[in-house]
Amino acid sequence: MSATPSVTRSLVVKTTSGVDRPEACNQAFTVAAAGVAAGVRVSLWLTGEASWLALPGRTADIRLEHAAPLGELLAVVLAEGQVTLCTQCAVRRGITADDVVPGVRIAGAAVFVEECLTDGAQALVY
Repeated sequence: MSATPSVTRSLVVKTTSGVDRPEACNQAFTVAAAGVAAGVRVSLWLTGEASWLALPGRTADIRLEHAAPLGELLAVVLAEGQVTLCTQCAVRRGITADDVVPGVRIAGAAVFVEECLTDGAQALVY
């Protein structure tokens, strides 16, 4: 009998929400950080209004009662996971790789699709 290959679980979380929808934004960051804490490979994508959160100090713009601060959640994901700013979203906002928090990469839809289609991946969009 042949051995079944082991599939590593991964979590791809995409948020389009920022200060326009603080609760949805915080949920995305919380789920991503919880995935990291659970030992899952996590990729957090910042798109739309969440794009601004890739800039230093901008996570402080969102404060939500009874929720962990976004800056702390972002630090958790950056430490053990991957944070990506959407290429088109960055360009539309004039954000460059020199502008973002260290550790945040800029990548496009092809990379997002590749991550979502990886065996064992679970994708969530907020």
